[in-house]
Amino acid sequence: MLSLTVFLPLLAAALLAVPRLPACWIWVAAAAADLVLVVVMWLGYRGGIGYEERLRWIPSVGAGYHVGVDGLSLPLIALTAVLFLSCAIYSLTQAERPKSYAALFLFLQTVSTGLFAALDLLLFFVFFDLSIVGMYFVIVGWGHGDRARSALKFFLYTFLGSLALLLGFIGLYLGSDPRTFDIVDLTASPPEAGALVLLAVGIGLAVKTPTVPFHTWLPPAHTDAPAAGSAILAGILLKMGTYGFARIALPLLPGPWRQYAWVIIVVGVVSVLYGALVALAQQNIKRLIAYTSVNHMGYIVLALGAAGLAAGDVQARQLAVTGAVTQMVSHGLITGALFLLTGILWDRAHSYDLDRFGGIAASARTFTLMTAVAAFASLGLPGLSGFIAEFQIFAGVIGTGMTGAVVAGGLSIVGILITAALLLRLLQKAFLGPLGELRVSEAQPHEVASIAPLLVLSLVIGIVPGWLLDFIEPFSAALVTGVSR
Repeated sequence: MLSLTVFLPLLAAALLAVPRLPACWIWVAAAAADLVLVVVMWLGYRGGIGYEERLRWIPSVGAGYHVGVDGLSLPLIALTAVLFLSCAIYSLTQAERPKSYAALFLFLQTVSTGLFAALDLLLFFVFFDLSIVGMYFVIVGWGHGDRARSALKFFLYTFLGSLALLLGFIGLYLGSDPRTFDIVDLTASPPEAGALVLLAVGIGLAVKTPTVPFHTWLPPAHTDAPAAGSAILAGILLKMGTYGFARIALPLLPGPWRQYAWVIIVVGVVSVLYGALVALAQQNIKRLIAYTSVNHMGYIVLALGAAGLAAGDVQARQLAVTGAVTQMVSHGLITGALFLLTGILWDRAHSYDLDRFGGIAASARTFTLMTAVAAFASLGLPGLSGFIAEFQIFAGVIGTGMTGAVVAGGLSIVGILITAALLLRLLQKAFLGPLGELRVSEAQPHEVASIAPLLVLSLVIGIVPGWLLDFIEPFSAALVTGVSR
């Protein structure tokens, strides 16, 4: 069933070669079917590595087609299915080369699901690299502004990161005994690898995440990408970096991760504060949201760094990891919704200039309501998923009891205050203030149908998070136990 879930979107993309088929409706149907398969897997999951499949691929180097799901990967696969379905519904009115557009997103869905399911380093790398190719063509083919330059910068930065990642994977392979690329085998018996391997893996994943100072490709890529492309880039592709830290860097390099945990914590704190402060200075609404992604990814890096503090309280470190995974899901839902909402602005006014908007609430109440809910979720308002994720991260990091971690947690809380200021400024200026130069009409039914479910899911996680947290916590406990040995 897992392989069917991975490759069903790709089969649907091949189906688009048939003439006269409605491309966007094929995309919606395939994404909906994939979501049904994910729900069935979720309901049937019984712990450990579920739905595992192993096939020979390159036996000479110990690489195989090895996939499976657990408390880390299945929530992200579910997020992938939900967000791609939302983007498919949002794109029902796509008029410019709809078949190519839908085919690229279906390709990206297969690549994303495959990466989160991969339990082999080479298989992970293949999906990792293919995601770069797919998003490059989305930006350069359907973006706006200086899209060619932005797409090229995105490709070169992230491809360079993938080369560093490949070097790290080779280091892990050479340090293993027997030599293998299998993640499960490497986790059971971590390879003899040192700081240089962690540096290579860390750079590759940090570029994708992105963390400061490897973030500079992100704002132009987001600004010039189409709305659905930005939603997938922020909601799914950025998680490939943080997922890689939790799946590969921590369990396969426990010694170096413990040794450099404080460096990772500092990188997380810097990303939190820098992302929030730079977002506060933006007048371009889409760039503003892009920089909040740097801020929110910083919280995840901070939490995963705290997991490597060998002297810290074990339960607190487990809580930090649970918060990090919850933040991956929450950020995907919230920021995906925010970027789709900015797409409505572009469709109506062809501008993201904050100074040119005003009084949107008077003419677009539903659009205003959805934007307000997404903004409050992003700043961590209780009752929404952002609060659940960030509370666990702060409680876990500060709860380790180490002075440096307490300081790092305290500094990161300042990031929430800055985020609240910039998002409330956005709401007041563009939606609640006096009428601006540009007018925005109400959200259309297909736009509401694509965005509202993401916000409802954020609300569900914020009010009754137990069903998700109970799913993640066994993975968190196993990860902290492994990195502590």
